[in-house]
Amino acid sequence: MKKIGFFNIILAACLCCYENTSAQKHKLDHYSFAFTTLHTAYPFGAFSSLFYKEFHPGFEIGTGFNWKAKEKHDWFQTFEFGYAYHRFVQHTIALYSEFGYRYKFLKTFSAEAKLSIGYLHAIVDSKIYVLEDDGIYQKKTNLGHPQAMASFSLGVNKKVSASGLVAFLEYKQRLQLPFINSYVPILPSNMLMIGLKVPFKKNNVPVKS
Repeated sequence: MKKIGFFNIILAACLCCYENTSAQKHKLDHYSFAFTTLHTAYPFGAFSSLFYKEFHPGFEIGTGFNWKAKEKHDWFQTFEFGYAYHRFVQHTIALYSEFGYRYKFLKTFSAEAKLSIGYLHAIVDSKIYVLEDDGIYQKKTNLGHPQAMASFSLGVNKKVSASGLVAFLEYKQRLQLPFINSYVPILPSNMLMIGLKVPFKKNNVPVKS
């Protein structure tokens, strides 16, 4: 019951943040989609291997808005849904929100940093059997279990069209908890994301340099 209450608090916080955006008239201004790959490692550990080995595929889709936007700086919020597959370990489904800072340099490039917290549903990538009272192992339905997640990410963006289409490359360090209480309470993962941000048509206004 305590665990369920904890995740309800996380989801309620995300919903509250979204409701506040309507109250303050901050409008969602884009949608994004990305392909991802990840591996388990300490923060920034074995970063280069994300590019050439241990490929564990996934995707993320999202949207967001700016809290404040100036010529060189943005403070922004995102809302993300993602799926990732780590072979022989687990499938994960994540729903989370990020708060971030963006610095715009040159005419078409920007860099950003983000922090997030959210909900993660983990499904073990193996069959599960339970020993019954009659001494026979029975296969158990594997519906997964709820967990929390937090992440820190760094990314670069490149505007690729006059309409505001943006390509991005992002590194994310994700923490999953509790993973296995007895010996791995927190599971760290490095994630590489490559994707596009597409502005909503009503916001297709040239970006100031």
